[in-house]
Amino acid sequence: MTVTVYLELHVPSLPSEVAALPWNLWFATWIGMVEPKAGKAYELTLRLTTDAELRVLNRQYRDRDTPTDVLAFATRDQALPFPSEEPEYLGDIVISAETAQRQATAANHPFLTEVSWLACHGLLHLLGWDHPDEVHLSRMLAQQARCLETVGLTPPLLC
Repeated sequence: MTVTVYLELHVPSLPSEVAALPWNLWFATWIGMVEPKAGKAYELTLRLTTDAELRVLNRQYRDRDTPTDVLAFATRDQALPFPSEEPEYLGDIVISAETAQRQATAANHPFLTEVSWLACHGLLHLLGWDHPDEVHLSRMLAQQARCLETVGLTPPLLC
C-alpha cells in the first residue's frame, strides 16, 4: 500500500521537525491497521494552520463559531465505484497548530505527539469513523493509541 500525503504548512512558527516526520509511512501504517487492502494507493492532504482558519472552517462547515483542534473533510463515497488502478483521494485533514501547541503544553507532552495524535484522529474520520457517543469515542481513542504505538510514538495520556 502506498500513501501520498500533501503536506501544507501555513504557520510561520511551526517547528521544522513537522515537515520531516515520515507522514507517508505513518498514514500507510495506520490505514493498513484499520482498512487493509493490499496494493491499494491513497492520497490525502494534511494542513497545519492557525486558530483563525480553523474557526472560519468550523463556522462554515459545522456552524460552530469557535476554533477547534482538527477537522476532517472526507471525499470518500461508498456508493460510487472507484477505479482500483488509481489512488483514492481520502480528503483533507486540517489541524490548528496553535491549538495543538496549547493542548500539548496543557497535557505535558511534545507538540509532535499532539500533531500526530490529531492527524491520526483526522484520518480515522476520513475512513468513516465517528464518535457520536462515549462508546464510539472510547473505541476511536483506543484505535488512535494503537496507531501511534505502532509507529513508535507514545500516545498522550487521556484524562
